[in-house]
Amino acid sequence: MSSIEKKMTSFLLIILLIIIGSGAVYLQKSQQDVTLRIGVYAGSYWDTPNGDSYQILDEAIHRFEEANPQVTVEYVSGIGTDDYSEWMAEQVIKGTEPDLYFVLPEDFDMLVSAGALTNLEHLMKADKGFDPSCYYEPCLKAGEYNGVQYAIPHESVPTIMFVNKTLLEENGIAMPDDNWTWDEFYDICRAVTDVDEHRYGVYDYTWVNALYANGTELFDRDGKACRLTDEKVQAAIRFVEKLDNLNEGYTVTSKDFDLGNVAFRPFLYSEYRAYQPYPWRVKKYTDFDWDGICMPAGESGDNVSELHTMLLGISARTAHQELAWEMAKMLSVDESVQKDLYSFSRGISPVKAVAEDDKIVEMLRNDIPGGNGFDEKTIHKIMSTAIVTPHFRGFNQAMSMAESAVAEEMSENTNDSETMLSVQREINQYLLSQ
Repeated sequence: MSSIEKKMTSFLLIILLIIIGSGAVYLQKSQQDVTLRIGVYAGSYWDTPNGDSYQILDEAIHRFEEANPQVTVEYVSGIGTDDYSEWMAEQVIKGTEPDLYFVLPEDFDMLVSAGALTNLEHLMKADKGFDPSCYYEPCLKAGEYNGVQYAIPHESVPTIMFVNKTLLEENGIAMPDDNWTWDEFYDICRAVTDVDEHRYGVYDYTWVNALYANGTELFDRDGKACRLTDEKVQAAIRFVEKLDNLNEGYTVTSKDFDLGNVAFRPFLYSEYRAYQPYPWRVKKYTDFDWDGICMPAGESGDNVSELHTMLLGISARTAHQELAWEMAKMLSVDESVQKDLYSFSRGISPVKAVAEDDKIVEMLRNDIPGGNGFDEKTIHKIMSTAIVTPHFRGFNQAMSMAESAVAEEMSENTNDSETMLSVQREINQYLLSQ
């Protein structure tokens, strides 16, 4: 090789090394500059007092950034729960939504229909360290749409029955247990109701609460058929009418309950967690002792209730899908993060090992002196059997149609099977058109 050729070879090697070095520097810089954006609201979605609403997220971010030094995690603070849905909708429309975001239960269907959420099936199957059986099944199903997983759970809150213990004691009635039935529920309501004395059995127990307890649902899970005329659904409607008739035409209000004049009221578990302990108990319900138990079981069902779940979804347009998935998992299944829920929020962990952890259950007992605190068995029963509102196109409109028909039937105190059959056909035609 001539001296000129040797010089040219050396020169090309130098150029190649410069290119390789520049590429490495660029790659390192690009990895260090990855920013993962999270969408989150301020305050409590459950409308209950809590501590620092960002505490759980901040600690999780700190751990995530330590484990992934090339990543910076950011979020916009100060967006209240009342404004969060509108803010998120604007971000989706603009194409500027965060890589990962908290999904309010009422926004889930809309976000899926808009194509805003990533189908998580491939991420879940490819991740050998992810075990979906760690969740209570209803919690995981809350993030499912037409059989496809689009979100994973962060925190869940079931509906329970508040019981005015003072009113029951004044009438010589024992506190029901967690296996009570419609018959017991009705008998107690009848015993305490005295319209002249402004005492009533129950406030805000709906026919939807009743049909869940009676072992049925209003729609098929695929959203193609309505069961309004089903005997179990009709039995639920008749039972609520029977309860209402005890009030002799008076409409019981939340004020009646707050004043201690009502025996029962369905409420979210978060309300129980927030307002049983002192001093919040004094701020909310001061004139009577109360506690929470499972919902009553219908004649064909069990002590089940509706479940509300805060979800985590990944943007369908994110450039950082894998990182978003890792962060979502940390917020959803990491036991340390999930245990923090009990210090900074009022729900129940969707992770079975956390919700039924001995130390967590003991903490709840200590936090709610005098209350039954819900032991491991009760928590397992409530969370494992809870009903998740179905997710399918047209659900809200179909539900509205059914509610209007039932409300009219109940107001007129009639049992017109032909009218219900006609409404059911109308709803089915609507569902098939979606």
